[in-house]
Amino acid sequence: MATPLNLKELSKKEIRFTAGHRLCAGCAAPTVVKMILLAACDYPVIAASSTGCLEVSSCISTFTAWKIPWIHNAFENAAATLSGVQTMYKALKKQGKIDKDIKFIAICGDGGTYDIGFQSLSGAMERGHDMLYVCYDNGAYMNTGIQRSGATPTYADTTTCPAGAVIPGKPQQRKDLTRIMAVHGLPYVAQASPSHWPDLMKKVRKAIETPGPKFINIFTPCNRGWRSRTDDAIMLSRLAVETCFWPLYEVENGVTRVTVKPKEKKPIIDFLKAQGRFKHLFEPGREKMIEQIQDIIDKNWERLLKEEEMTLPKEEGNK
Repeated sequence: MATPLNLKELSKKEIRFTAGHRLCAGCAAPTVVKMILLAACDYPVIAASSTGCLEVSSCISTFTAWKIPWIHNAFENAAATLSGVQTMYKALKKQGKIDKDIKFIAICGDGGTYDIGFQSLSGAMERGHDMLYVCYDNGAYMNTGIQRSGATPTYADTTTCPAGAVIPGKPQQRKDLTRIMAVHGLPYVAQASPSHWPDLMKKVRKAIETPGPKFINIFTPCNRGWRSRTDDAIMLSRLAVETCFWPLYEVENGVTRVTVKPKEKKPIIDFLKAQGRFKHLFEPGREKMIEQIQDIIDKNWERLLKEEEMTLPKEEGNK
């Protein structure tokens, strides 16, 4: 029987990602990892992480924060590595050499997911490996110097697209990777946020109990790269949801469900003003840029609601 998703019961479970790692104070990544592993607490788990903040800070020489079998591989091949391990497990189980129901979870940053590792991720998902791939999305290559990535939002200031008089930060829109993974035809795809922990953990549990390839994109603030306060990770995560910058939804067997709908959709300016990477947008004469960002978010939100309306069964939509 699965462990109930309530604090009292979860508090009795072992924390499988320990303290003592070297991630920055206030980093949301260890919080996200703890939630993922707690959601999977009823199963033995084998995890893999590509090179990135989480990897370099959680396993230093002979010291590790992982209390599960965990594999570090190159920047570009976490999905390929874990799909190979899952295939080996499948063969050993068929031979009767393993009888445990083991779950396989890749946990990688956006640089190793949206960009460098996208080819191996797409391949593993297309081949149908029974594994969950989780991206902890902090919106840049934080580990190597805060360079822009495919996940970096429009007009964010990074070291490779610095805000100046000519170019006001990253000029391109961020890649919508969650939708890209959904069109792979996976049985389960979702977006989650640590500010809404029951929603996040329910999605992880649903994913690991669904056979086949799954993908979850989790919002993961980085105070160092975003130039925000060290205690703002959950506040920023909540604002991302309430402004619909990061809508919480799932696509299950082609059916889209928005799992959290803000009672009052807040303006994106509330999310932007708490981050130094958007400080330049509040200079005189750049008001149109904030309006442009708001317009992008509004259109994406409207499209998501329409997609839900079109795919949700009528009896469920009428509830």
